[in-house]
Amino acid sequence: MQWKIPPLLSVCAACCCFSVIMTVKRRFLKKVLLVLSVLLCVPRCLSGTGTARSALMVVEGSEPDGEAQVSDDEDPEDLEVFQPTDQWQELRPGQAVPAGSHVRLDLQTGKREAKLQDSPGEEEEGGRQGTVNAESQTFTAQELKKALKHFKEAAVVPTDEEKEAAEALRAQFRPLDELKRDMEVLGMMMETDFQIMSRLLQQFNSSAASLEERVSALRELEYLVHQVDNAQDFITIGGLQLVIGTLNSSEAVLQEHAALVLGSALSSNPVVQVESVEGGALQKLLLLLATEQPLPVKKKALFAMASLLRHFPFAQQRFLKLGGLQVLEALFLSSGGASLRVRAVTLLYDMIVEKELILQHGLDPVPDASHEARLRQYAQVSLLPQLAERGWCGLVPELLASPEHDVREKALRALLAMMPPCRELYRGDRALAGALSLLQEQYQGLAESERGIGDEDDYFGELLGLVESMLGKLR
Repeated sequence: MQWKIPPLLSVCAACCCFSVIMTVKRRFLKKVLLVLSVLLCVPRCLSGTGTARSALMVVEGSEPDGEAQVSDDEDPEDLEVFQPTDQWQELRPGQAVPAGSHVRLDLQTGKREAKLQDSPGEEEEGGRQGTVNAESQTFTAQELKKALKHFKEAAVVPTDEEKEAAEALRAQFRPLDELKRDMEVLGMMMETDFQIMSRLLQQFNSSAASLEERVSALRELEYLVHQVDNAQDFITIGGLQLVIGTLNSSEAVLQEHAALVLGSALSSNPVVQVESVEGGALQKLLLLLATEQPLPVKKKALFAMASLLRHFPFAQQRFLKLGGLQVLEALFLSSGGASLRVRAVTLLYDMIVEKELILQHGLDPVPDASHEARLRQYAQVSLLPQLAERGWCGLVPELLASPEHDVREKALRALLAMMPPCRELYRGDRALAGALSLLQEQYQGLAESERGIGDEDDYFGELLGLVESMLGKLR
């Protein structure tokens, strides 16, 4: 039996053959099968129906040699027709969908579903007015197109008043480029604290600088070195050693401000404390306190001394070995130095309480790996025995005669701190007992007046408590 292919279908047959031959490149038997398949397509082409959708499909077979099988799609007339309802139903593979039905793809399950239209005019222009079914998890392409169309149509066009308001608002601010240029100029003019300290040290060291300029440089440095980081940078640029050396200056005003800078840099800064002790600051400060110097110089030197000794037991040991108690005793006994007396007693009181808190209560201000070493160092600071030996038990009570309540408070606190080595001396001191009795009577009246006016500070009540505590320990 022979099949005749009309000339009009020769191109169609050739294209089909070429497509299949490029897909299946196997043995000669394949070519024969392909030719037969093409010949089977011809009657469909001759049928002239516009709905014919027959095509070749290559299906991998299960033959051992990997041979491919070629089969025809089913004719649409042979397909099972899907019967839509008002509810979504799953479409099985090969089912034909009637025209006008809704079809969707469920993205979660990958299944196709179909149903009847909700209303006859649903697909007409404007039927949904640019909206989609928000309750459904799937949307048709037509729904999305309409929604996007109305997005564009709903774009807001600003009115003239709104445009004028926006222009007025923009006029209140400077352009970004202009701000960037100004910030660049400011950045070139700004100095860091490190640069400022370096410049001030150069000014201080300049041979052409006057005394006023050098004093001004020290004042500005004192403000900067209060910060912990700046004080440590001050060491790096050589400022600390320069200030320590200035303590030996022949100008008292330079000595005063150098001691102030040193004390500010030492405050709560262990790094600077260590560097200062190694740089000989302790000896130079003791020398200023032990020699004839103006009162402002000694005040600033005592301030620097207190900053150096606080929370630094190694420096406290050096202080005692270098005769620090004798130097403070001379300050206490010197005429015209009432303020130095209070400062000296306050320094001793701070050292006593600091050691007691750390040894008895374990309140280390800087708990770290060196805690045990610090405890051993505090144990070696024999301050109280040396105070009793140097006669400080009889010196401190003299401050109770001061008319200033602040001085009396510092004296009472120091007497209570010195009680262990001085108790027997205090018990036999009738002058001390009489002074305490007078203070008790005075502060009882002041405390009652304080409570009468509702003063919450209760300062005199606190002083009365110190006096009564002292009297109780003497009984």
